Amino acid sequence: MPIRIAIFEDHQSIIDGYLYRLSQNSGMQVVGSALYGVDLEPMLASQETDVLLLDIHLPSSPENRAPFPVLQIIPKILKQYTRLHILVISMSTQATLIQALVNAGVRGYIFKDDQESIQKLSIIVEMVAHGGMYFSQGAQQLSRKASVEVPTLTQRQIEILSMCAKWPDVTTAQIAERLNIADSTVRNSLAQAYHRLGVRTRAAALARLQQLGVFTNLPLKDS
Repeated sequence: MPIRIAIFEDHQSIIDGYLYRLSQNSGMQVVGSALYGVDLEPMLASQETDVLLLDIHLPSSPENRAPFPVLQIIPKILKQYTRLHILVISMSTQATLIQALVNAGVRGYIFKDDQESIQKLSIIVEMVAHGGMYFSQGAQQLSRKASVEVPTLTQRQIEILSMCAKWPDVTTAQIAERLNIADSTVRNSLAQAYHRLGVRTRAAALARLQQLGVFTNLPLKDS
């Protein structure tokens, strides 16, 4: 069976570059690509995928240019597609973001300007498809540094704060309904997250996560 690869990237020229690199390996098949966050889950549902090449700063849809909440989605799709491996390819060098992605379950992180790694992309994808991990030089050190310096949030706390960032006016009751959990669970999770981040409000928590690099380019509004 060929290694089935999907690409989540909003620049067609970059997708074309990946296609060129992957075409050098006859044992690989690109089964789909998505330009917007709204297309990611339908793409994975329509084609069995072994490795997902993923950028982390993509718009949610053509109409909604707000950043897609990748950190919220990764645990969900890894739980749904247990054989899927995710390899992030991004320009971001934010240590805390890299660590958060590793905690979420990604199998590697490549800097887009790491030409040496991009040139051997097919080899790296094959490694990841068989359970290995790969990081650009410096990415793993950044991740380890962040794990010491950044307050630890649970996946549930990150998920809830991601929803707060995507929909600034959302209420705790609406979050609870969308996640199918109790309103009190949302309130308690937010309170615990505020304590760990050393803040008192939702806006301050989102600003702190933006400062740490976990969230970037987000509309921040208290509610």
